[in-house]
Amino acid sequence: MGRSALSQPRRTGAAHDDARLRDRLVHGDETAFAELYEQFESLVFTIAARVTHDGQAAEDVTQEVFLAMWQRPLAFEPAKGSLRGWLAMMAHRRAVDLVRREEAHRRTSQDERLHAGAVSGGDPVGDQVTDADTAQRLSTALKALPRHLGRAIALAYLEGHTYREVATELGLPEGTAKSQLREGLRRLAVALNDLHADDGQER
Repeated sequence: MGRSALSQPRRTGAAHDDARLRDRLVHGDETAFAELYEQFESLVFTIAARVTHDGQAAEDVTQEVFLAMWQRPLAFEPAKGSLRGWLAMMAHRRAVDLVRREEAHRRTSQDERLHAGAVSGGDPVGDQVTDADTAQRLSTALKALPRHLGRAIALAYLEGHTYREVATELGLPEGTAKSQLREGLRRLAVALNDLHADDGQER
């Protein structure tokens, strides 16, 4: 009982200090921001580094967290928890968001490299495209595709556009453009193989 009674004033005092610091930030008190940064920078950076496993990324997250606190101090509500806990939560959330953005960027870059590889010879269809002897067969195969698929394939594999550029050119969502390119490639490969087989039979 006595221990609980002794700890209660410390919790109340800490909450009061957090609220007071928040209010100073609301009024644009730069010294309050300096105090905030000095007190919690190490905490925020450590959490961000633990999630990102990257020092530079952790620094970016740390800057984002403190900038957000400076710009929107009222987002922190002392009645709901401590300032330390709130900053820790923000650091973890923003670090996770950064990692997800980086993973999405890597996936996008990989997709674009795969499409570029098809033009330069890393794709069975691309190999046939670069062969001058198959130019006529390619033209015939493209004409056999539905118009929307043929246009997407021509933009990506003959004119060298990325799928994002194809999406912009055709006025499509990026996901739709990627789906059309995949389907167009599949059908084009089948059509080219069929034409090649027909040529063999004629000979």
